Amino acid sequence: MSLLLTRYITCVLILVAQIIGKPDLAPAAWVRRLVTLCDQAPATPYDVIKVELEKELGQSFDELFERFDANPLGSASIAQVHKARLKGDRKDVVVKVQHPGVQDLMMTDIRNLQAFALFMQKTDIKFDLFSITKEMEKQIGYEFNFLREADAMGKIRQFLYEKNKTSPVIVPRLERNLVTRKVLVMEFIDGIPIMKLGDEIAKRGINPGGKVAAAAKQNILKSLTLAYGQMILKSGFFHADPHPGNILICQGSKVALLDYGQVKDLPNELRLAYANLVLAMADNNPSRAMESFRELGIITLSKTDDGEKELLKLAANMFDTKLPPGVTVLQPFSDDSSLKKLSVQAFPEELFSVLRTVHLLRGLSVGLGINYSCAEQWRHIAEEVLHDAGRLTVINPKMRQRRGLRRLFRRQ
Repeated sequence: MSLLLTRYITCVLILVAQIIGKPDLAPAAWVRRLVTLCDQAPATPYDVIKVELEKELGQSFDELFERFDANPLGSASIAQVHKARLKGDRKDVVVKVQHPGVQDLMMTDIRNLQAFALFMQKTDIKFDLFSITKEMEKQIGYEFNFLREADAMGKIRQFLYEKNKTSPVIVPRLERNLVTRKVLVMEFIDGIPIMKLGDEIAKRGINPGGKVAAAAKQNILKSLTLAYGQMILKSGFFHADPHPGNILICQGSKVALLDYGQVKDLPNELRLAYANLVLAMADNNPSRAMESFRELGIITLSKTDDGEKELLKLAANMFDTKLPPGVTVLQPFSDDSSLKKLSVQAFPEELFSVLRTVHLLRGLSVGLGINYSCAEQWRHIAEEVLHDAGRLTVINPKMRQRRGLRRLFRRQ
């Protein structure tokens, strides 16, 4: 089998891995196997990588690098990454290089997925799948331009580092003069993949079910949730691909967020409407959820007399990380599901990245054994955002106290 054909088949599998490689949608054994696909695609040979780097960066390989590891740290569907050291530097960097010829293969794959989505919508799956695949086509198309990725990484890094005394997540620093459409060089972050956290805890002799391990996992989720709450609700510009292959756990349970190829810039009206939905879910408010769905452009066809309550359940299943009591694996298309009872007739393409991001965060929380609500965690951010936009006049006292403390801290 040729390398090109192997890569095409792997691209299909990676798309599947990134969609259902989550503990809330598939058994744990499947998830572990699927997640390995996210950074174990067939690697482009070292000699081809050298040629690509010299062509893209306009310098000879030996002029650029003091050291370059021939074996990649990982290889995904679009690119592979190598650890290296630049000439005259003391710190390691990561060099991301696009696989030659992969763009045509990937976009063909997406178009095939769209045809499949149209077919599936004619069956019992009552959801606007085609709109989702259209958004996937747009988002994945962006990933082939590393100049855009570099700009996104720099923008998110600046936002998170300026918004907080200490950024909740580590964002790699760029080597700005070593970025092209197909090559991106950034600082090396030393850490372990989040899927190997359990192995690392056991290796250090820590009880996986004990208080120390639980506290570390809580801190990891807290950091990720805060970062995403700020990005989605305050900025509207966010990293839209928190699958396990893009998350490293560093010393002190610090979290590094990698790969900014998939980002989303939410229109302001959608950002505020989503903040309103977050409040609806956090407050268990069916009428507010219905109002938010209308504002977001999500159209449902109710097949039940208890439409408002069923819609709130649907909102939580789609846009919150908390699983219902006793549920470990979701069955979104089962006969008694809210999705089946309501039938989503229209779902805005712009909202798919938020949906996918929340589902990936849910998968991480289930994988870590912690069932929590991102809506509850984001409640104070949503309140603040809506208040600042003039859409919320009564502020939760706790939020008022937090805002006062922040203003006091800034004055000092």
